[in-house]
Amino acid sequence: MRTRTFLALTGAVAALTLPAIAPASAADTPVLTTGGLGGTPVAVGDVLTAPLATGTTATLYSSATGTSGISCTSSQFTATVTDNPTAPGTASESLGAHTFTGSSCSANVVGVLGVTSITVNNLPYTTAVSSDGTVTVTAASGSAVQTTVVLRTLLGSVNCVYQTPALSGKADNADNSITFTNQQFTKTSGSSLCFANGYFTAKYAPVTDGDAPVFVN
Repeated sequence: MRTRTFLALTGAVAALTLPAIAPASAADTPVLTTGGLGGTPVAVGDVLTAPLATGTTATLYSSATGTSGISCTSSQFTATVTDNPTAPGTASESLGAHTFTGSSCSANVVGVLGVTSITVNNLPYTTAVSSDGTVTVTAASGSAVQTTVVLRTLLGSVNCVYQTPALSGKADNADNSITFTNQQFTKTSGSSLCFANGYFTAKYAPVTDGDAPVFVN
């Protein structure tokens, strides 16, 4: 009986004196993971890609509430992760490519027969992804987020150049998407067939690292 009592007392003292071992859990979770929230960290240098969400289109309309402008059914972005700090925080990416397939684009602007191409200029852009899901895309200092649209008209090709200081989007873990809604561009050059303002809306999903969907923590 005394032996058992002594052993029980020794175990109790040890339990009180040994430090608690906390799991390497939430405190070490970075902003970007794969496999789910709190999953495998996305490594710096990994390349993330995302096409347009199935069944959606990317649009550049002449107003925030109208439907006159340009619509594309094929677009994709590619970005390289440059920083992935512990959450909550802001991960950084270098957006190296943002493409639109010209043959998938159409226009319903008076005097315009079709869309030859849409080219995103001044790449790479810096993309910041915050733990609250906010996504911000900016160009290098002294530059702007810029898109050149080439339209086919009865008078030949017309180049329309649009710029904006930055794009703001929202990431959603429900479908690993990033959505941009009515992001305003201003025409900086082009003929009267180029509308004065362009409002960009698109949903890209899923954002993946290789084949693995990316989550924002």
